[in-house]
Amino acid sequence: MKKFFLLLALAGFRFISFSQSPDSLLYEQTHYMIPMRDGVLLNTIVLTPANPGSPAPFLIERTPYGVDDGFPEGNTQLNLSRRFPFYEMAAGRYIFVFQDIRGKYKSQGSMQIHQPLVHQSQKGAVDESTDTWDTIDWLIHHIKNNNGKAGIVGISYPGWLALVGAVDPHPALKASSEQACMADLFLGDDFHHNGAFRLSYGLEYTYEVEADPTKDSDFPFPAFDLFNWYLHLGSLKNVNSSYFHNKIPTWNHFVKHPDYDSFWQKNSPLSYVSRPEVPQLHVGGYYDQEDLNGPQLMYGHMEKMDKQHINHLVLGPWYHGQWGRSKGDSIGLISLGSATGDAFRLLQKKWFDYYLKDIGDGKFEEAYAFQTGSNVWKTYTSWPPRQAVIRPLYAGPRNSAGFTKPTSGGSVSYISDPQKPVPYRTLPIEATYGPGSRWRTWQVEDQRFVYTRPDVISFTTDSLTEDLVITGAVNAHLFASTTGTDADWIVKLIDVYPDWDSANFKLSGYQLPVTMEVFRGKYRKSFSRPEALVPGKPEEYLIGLHQVNHMFKKGHRIMIQVQSSWFPMIDRNPQKFLPNIFEAKESDFIKATQTIYFSEKYPTRIDLPVMNQ
Repeated sequence: MKKFFLLLALAGFRFISFSQSPDSLLYEQTHYMIPMRDGVLLNTIVLTPANPGSPAPFLIERTPYGVDDGFPEGNTQLNLSRRFPFYEMAAGRYIFVFQDIRGKYKSQGSMQIHQPLVHQSQKGAVDESTDTWDTIDWLIHHIKNNNGKAGIVGISYPGWLALVGAVDPHPALKASSEQACMADLFLGDDFHHNGAFRLSYGLEYTYEVEADPTKDSDFPFPAFDLFNWYLHLGSLKNVNSSYFHNKIPTWNHFVKHPDYDSFWQKNSPLSYVSRPEVPQLHVGGYYDQEDLNGPQLMYGHMEKMDKQHINHLVLGPWYHGQWGRSKGDSIGLISLGSATGDAFRLLQKKWFDYYLKDIGDGKFEEAYAFQTGSNVWKTYTSWPPRQAVIRPLYAGPRNSAGFTKPTSGGSVSYISDPQKPVPYRTLPIEATYGPGSRWRTWQVEDQRFVYTRPDVISFTTDSLTEDLVITGAVNAHLFASTTGTDADWIVKLIDVYPDWDSANFKLSGYQLPVTMEVFRGKYRKSFSRPEALVPGKPEEYLIGLHQVNHMFKKGHRIMIQVQSSWFPMIDRNPQKFLPNIFEAKESDFIKATQTIYFSEKYPTRIDLPVMNQ
């Protein structure tokens, strides 16, 4: 959910050129306090083209992260350089609007993270949809030389604001692009994945946003490497007793709502967003470490009701927000072969140019999905593509994997110890947004750092004799048992590079995650009504591994990897069933023996959506 238009705050004034140059554009900056229908004033910065010309449309981004940090004080002229996130569009004359949402920074009112829309059910109520409506209405009537059209865009939390701002939209709102929005904070975005709590992010982000409404706050960690700090934190109940003292509202919601109850269900835009009311461009990254699920889920949800064919999707090889600010020619050590970020921003320009300025033919593909491995953009008439054929990849004996279903019994076991959890990435574990943080790229990190651990089990194919392309939704069927009464299951699909790569020796033997996910065992039957596991009983866990578009190249191998902790990104499972994990005692954390089955009766596998090349 982190700030990803507002690189402004992160980049200082680097998008501003203080001398005129061929790479800069002259804009007028003006500050306004725009009134909402309930009298609350919202702090807003408006950039208008300084040079006379044709009327221009508005492009709006609303944010909880503070707009003033990236701009000079007062009203002034700015030369926007190529570092400005919407530079390509600025060259074509837009009026850019950046606004603090209510309750944050210099805007009035109060704010709750991801508060659901209420104006439809409560007469006279205000929310982010009504605030968007009121903002657009004020802009249309008060900013000179506008063409009467507006678009809204945002990445992460601003992406969710773009999504909900297009619900019951102002007549002037003609297009929206939600990018890396949050879709469900219990099932698969930001704070929980399949019921498993995202500890480090949940603690650090809620403190950052809610400790002080006038600024972002960094949690005062006493160390650079936080692995042991989180381990010594102990039970989740210690967060409030030792640090938050019930003053962080969203953390209190975590404690009060440990399961998928009505609070989380109403909180999800799945409950209040239906058909696209204006053209919507959903954008997401395969390696988004925060909101990977949101764009995929919202596109699919809205596509079911898209009778006007105005709902579109872009999926790229990106970490959270990478497409909005960089060339996107690599991620971590992985080369992407071209400037994927530049390519996306040209598509984004085409999108808004058509709907806000009537430029172009308005022909957009249903889905644009970059294919990793082959490093090429692909387009599709439906998403996921209907041509894909499910081909199960089975775990097998002696750490093998293959496309033939086992015909005999087999299993492998390991001990999961909450006192010795598997780290989710190599140490040190820096503060999520602290100095030197590697948070952005951990999802492409070489998995050899855990490959030899006794509490991580891997199943690997022989070298492929031909390329294999998978496109669409990947699902794991894990058959497992535990000696405890609860367990976490992390399943990874990994592309294992050849042992020697003469073109790039750093990638020799590299274990690249293609997709991976966690599942908390007690929610196997229902996320709303958890049930204890029966010790020793094999059970099937269906674990969605998201949507991908990847080519496993000839000579590579495919790996299935399973483990039971992912710390401190995911909190430690006590491995003992508890009604509320936020009330666990230290004595509740126990060792457990986990068993993974690969047999005719219990065929652990990953269903791959294979495409005919």
